[in-house]
Amino acid sequence: MASPAPLGARTWTAVLVVGLVGQLAWVIENMYLNVFVYDTISTDPAVIAWMVALSAIAATAATLLFGAWSDRLARRREFIAIGYIAWGLVTAAFGLVGAGAAGEAGGEASAVASAGATVATAVIAIIALDCVMSFIGSGANDAAFAAWVTDSTVPANRGRVDGWLAIMPLVGMLLVFALLDPLTQEGRWELFFGIVGGLTAATGVAAWFLVRDRGVARHEHGVLKAVVDGLRPATVRREPALFATLAVWGVIGVSSQVFLPYVLIYLRYSLELDGYAIVLGIVLLLASALSVVGGRLIDRFGKARVLPYAVAAFAAGLVAMTFVRDAVGVIAAATVMMAGMMGSIAAVSALTRDHTPEDRAGGVQGARMILAVMLPMIIGPAIGAAVISGSAHSYVELGVAHPVPGPEIFAAAAVVLLLVPLGIALRTRVLRRTEPAMADRG
Repeated sequence: MASPAPLGARTWTAVLVVGLVGQLAWVIENMYLNVFVYDTISTDPAVIAWMVALSAIAATAATLLFGAWSDRLARRREFIAIGYIAWGLVTAAFGLVGAGAAGEAGGEASAVASAGATVATAVIAIIALDCVMSFIGSGANDAAFAAWVTDSTVPANRGRVDGWLAIMPLVGMLLVFALLDPLTQEGRWELFFGIVGGLTAATGVAAWFLVRDRGVARHEHGVLKAVVDGLRPATVRREPALFATLAVWGVIGVSSQVFLPYVLIYLRYSLELDGYAIVLGIVLLLASALSVVGGRLIDRFGKARVLPYAVAAFAAGLVAMTFVRDAVGVIAAATVMMAGMMGSIAAVSALTRDHTPEDRAGGVQGARMILAVMLPMIIGPAIGAAVISGSAHSYVELGVAHPVPGPEIFAAAAVVLLLVPLGIALRTRVLRRTEPAMADRG
């Protein structure tokens, strides 16, 4: 196998900085926003499931639009830089709007039963703003930045690059837990969102100077035509290996979304772990280190060869999480689970880049968002919410029982992963028919 092509210091800096801050902002949206709603507005798991699903739809619409638009212009820098600035401003504003609404709703809900209407209004306001934030963030990150990474890499170095990008959510979580989690425990949500929003906007300014467009060919079709073309059945038939790979990614995504939206609530309220932020910090450090090593293994042995082992590790960690209850057990099981999940995503992400047409890197992000993000974020949290409601775990506060996630969410996620071998077999069959050389290389 050829040696990885050097990317250069500027490119690596842009990949790491823009990638990290983007994922840090997604940590806030995907995880802490759920805790914010649970703590201050409603403990109904269906509220979180709806919020995740609707924001995923908004994110997908943005990725379809801005991905095709950036292909049409053959430029990514403006979309990344301006998008991150706007993303940061909306995130900061979220703290101002959300804190006021939640404070009012939480106070009334704890005092009188008639607060239901107020809570419903607060839920609608939070979900609407979450959709706006997701639309802007996805246009900048999932569409423009992801396409720029594809433009800037080649098959020989994508394992390393995607290995690093795969750990960015973990590093983002670690930074939030270590530096900002105390603010959430003190109820200082306005400052919490303000800090993250300011950092995101500042990264947009930095991206203007760090990101350089790669001179890829312009996509001559109009934006709307490109969006529609990317979703046509004929496109699936024309690029079967790409869509088979995205289908595998989608199954992995559904599995992860069964438990991820609820995992902080599980650790805080169900296991009641003392110092759960420290436990998570250790998990994220260990899983990140393993994921970086996994990225090198992907480049050395082949993405398709490493993928089944990474998925097996993910499944083993999920099964172990259904049995552990103490801090040491959680650290061991969650490390395997998170490292396996990140390794799986790194491998399938790099495979997706390999199958991406050179003039459609932006447009492909729309298909990726539908199959690997939107559908998993609709299906996964709904499965998780159903499992939580069916298992009937709860804690009592002021005489009121509140539902909490139980370990069953991890078992349900592991069951979903049983579909991955079928997806891998389908992808291999497609490759042998359409791209035998790539099938042999793995």
